[in-house]
Order: sequence, then structure tokens, then C-alpha cells
Amino acid sequence: MESAQHMLRTGRRGTLFEFSMALRDLAMSWDRRGLAWSLAWHDVVSRYRGSILGPFWITISMGLMVLGIGLLYARLFGISVAEFMPYVAMGIVFFGLMSGTINEGCETFVQARNMLSQTALPMFTFVWRTVLRNLINFAHHAVIIIAVIVVFGLWREMDLLPALGGLLLTVLNLSWISLLVAIASARFRDIPQFVMSVMQFAIFMTPVFWKPDAFPDRHAFLTLNPFYHMLTTIRAPLLGEQADGLSYIVLAIAAVLGWALTFSVFAVTRRRIVHYL
Repeated sequence: MESAQHMLRTGRRGTLFEFSMALRDLAMSWDRRGLAWSLAWHDVVSRYRGSILGPFWITISMGLMVLGIGLLYARLFGISVAEFMPYVAMGIVFFGLMSGTINEGCETFVQARNMLSQTALPMFTFVWRTVLRNLINFAHHAVIIIAVIVVFGLWREMDLLPALGGLLLTVLNLSWISLLVAIASARFRDIPQFVMSVMQFAIFMTPVFWKPDAFPDRHAFLTLNPFYHMLTTIRAPLLGEQADGLSYIVLAIAAVLGWALTFSVFAVTRRRIVHYL
């Protein structure tokens, strides 16, 4: 009788029930993965409606940034352009995927508040929407990577399979980070500004524009920096280098623990997210 009264007052049915409903939401979102793709594609199309080049304007802007930084920093650091330009190009493009997914993840539920309040769509659908939207944008920017691979002849030495493995691990980690900041941002509207500041700081603490060789030993900037592990597992194989095996292990462990933690938070807060909005 006491447990029934508690359920009536709080609306809670126990932790196992909350987790089962969260798993149901995840399964239903997979059944509606086509909807998530359609929403992501619509976001990209509507953002650039009326534009001739669409998202390629950002690609052009990023390409000019790569060209300027590559030429300037190569001279400042005393490194050949042929060596430094591909390094910087891949660093900027891949870090753009990371920062875009995390920053836009903050708006995942806030942006979808009308649909969440008026429909019974799975909440995970909107998480996949954010991830897929940024992968679509990344596909446009990949033109820059293809260009430097062809121009500088990296296709002769690059190892594509480890790079794809690193990309997969990176997307798995970005997905749970995106979900975590989405939940936090739904509750606290200061979180997006905080996350954006962190990502702006992270790009300078991550070897995007500089090489880790600057440190004689493995520094905390590298060991404790998840973005370094994401970046090196993708970029190093494409440059014909061997990525540190530790980075793959770190990303795999982070994916398992991160998803376990974030899914637990989602299961506990799932019913409240709509009310937060």
C-alpha cells in the first residue's frame, strides 16, 4: 500500500521500470532511424535554402582557413608545407566534426521541444538527428581532406582501415557526449555557453595547429585530452603514420563507460526532460 501511494505521489515506478522505458525509447528510435535521417537532412537543406553553394560555403571558408594557417604556421614552425598542410587540414576538419556535434548537442531537446510536447516520438530520435546532421556537414568538408590526400600524394601511404575504426570510435563517443550535454542544457540554459567556451579552449589544447612532438614526453595535455585521442586515431593513419594503440583503448573504454553513465542519466531524467523545456 505504501509503495502504491508513493507511485501515485511521485509518478515513479522504480529504477528497473525507468531503464526499461529508456531501452524502449532507444529501440523505437532505431525503428524510426529513417525519420532521424530525414530531420537531419531537412535541417541542412533549410539552413541553406536559397543559397547557390549551400553548405559548401562553409567548406570554402574552412579551406581558406586551412590554406592560411598551413602556409603561415609552416613557416613559423620551420616545417615544410607538404608536411604541415595535410596535418592542419585534417586537424581542422575532424575537430570541426567534434565541436559541431557537441555544441549542437546542447540544443538537441531545446530545438525539438514543440515536437516532444506534442508527439510521442522517441527522444533518441533527436539525438541521432544531431549526430547525423553533423556527419552530413562533415561529408561536405571531407572534400578538403580528399584534396590534400590527392595533391600531396598521401594515398600511397595512408592506411584507411584504422582511420575508419578511429572515426567509428569517435562518433560513438561524440554521441554520448551530445546526449549528456543535451540533458544538461534542457535543465540549465547556461550549459550551451559553457560548452562552447570549453570547446574554444580545447582546440588550442589539442594538437590541431601544433604537433605533439613539441613535448619530449607524453604530457597531460595529451594523455588526459579525449580530443587528442579522437584526432590521432583518425588523422595519423591518413598521414601514413601509426596511431598510438593506447588511444584506441582509451576511446573504446570511454565509449563503454560514457554510454553506461549517460544512458543511466537519461533513464532517470527521461520523464522530466519535457517539463524542463
